[in-house]
Amino acid sequence: MSTTPFAKGAKAGTHTSDTKLELMLFRLGKDRQSGQQEIFGINVFKVREIVVNPQLTNIVNSTQFMKGLANVRGQLIPVIDLPAAAGCVPQSGMGIVLVTEFSRTTQAFMVDEVLEIVHVEWQNVQSADNSASKLVTGVARLDGDAPNGRLVQVIDVEQVLREVFPQGHGPGVDASGLPIISLPAGASLLCVDDSSVARLLIEESLKAMQAPYIDAKNGKDAWNKLESLAQQAKNQGKRVRDLVPLVLTDLEMPEMDGFALTRAIKQDARFAGVAVIVHSSLTGKASEGHAASVGADAYLAKFAPRELGETIRDTLERMES
Repeated sequence: MSTTPFAKGAKAGTHTSDTKLELMLFRLGKDRQSGQQEIFGINVFKVREIVVNPQLTNIVNSTQFMKGLANVRGQLIPVIDLPAAAGCVPQSGMGIVLVTEFSRTTQAFMVDEVLEIVHVEWQNVQSADNSASKLVTGVARLDGDAPNGRLVQVIDVEQVLREVFPQGHGPGVDASGLPIISLPAGASLLCVDDSSVARLLIEESLKAMQAPYIDAKNGKDAWNKLESLAQQAKNQGKRVRDLVPLVLTDLEMPEMDGFALTRAIKQDARFAGVAVIVHSSLTGKASEGHAASVGADAYLAKFAPRELGETIRDTLERMES
């Protein structure tokens, strides 16, 4: 099920603590410019399996970062040359492929070497706004504040897909059939996502729905904006929900993730009546259950504009009833 409204009192399934990110670490080879072999990571919940040296079938007129199609358990899966996309030259020659599932899609990423799985506190994951690579969404410090600790670059998988399949994952939303979202005068939706591609898609959709919005790049940024809005509402003699009736948030974000943001909103009396919809590329039942346990009002898998619009409309109506 891609859209899940939550009943009050819903219980969580088992899930890693929302203060931690579970990363699968890997290398892509030597960087063409620096010659260094950096460590990269992807959320382990997005990795279905690891395949070594799969037989690949070339695709006619494919993009430069497509390695071909792999037959994995009877399913034809596109294999993306992640080292090439990141500007690296593989060294091992092993041909390791990470088969991934997220955002309603299945694809595989060619990597050079798989290292290990680690748990990282979200507070030790910083935004990668100043990163030289646009394919990186965050930088994780594996050893906390240790001066010589290892750094891991967290791959922005939405951006990678846009680079490889620009027609299918770039901005440009089909506005047909999208509901119009009517908000009271002065009210806006707060949309939270660390991926620039995801934010562009959300913004295109909300514009088509004629819904005013405020955006934030991660949970900490969103929380700071909510606290500012709480003071503004107090000064105006209003409730925060009069200014922001609904928050649409991703889960995987540096500094403060969507679980922690949702819990903070739902446990703070200032934000009573503010709805929270989780909009995530993680579609497992464990993630949905955990989002329900911290108070989310609905869970929506990325990215289907019509379902997004219907979920926002239905959630707002439900909160008003």
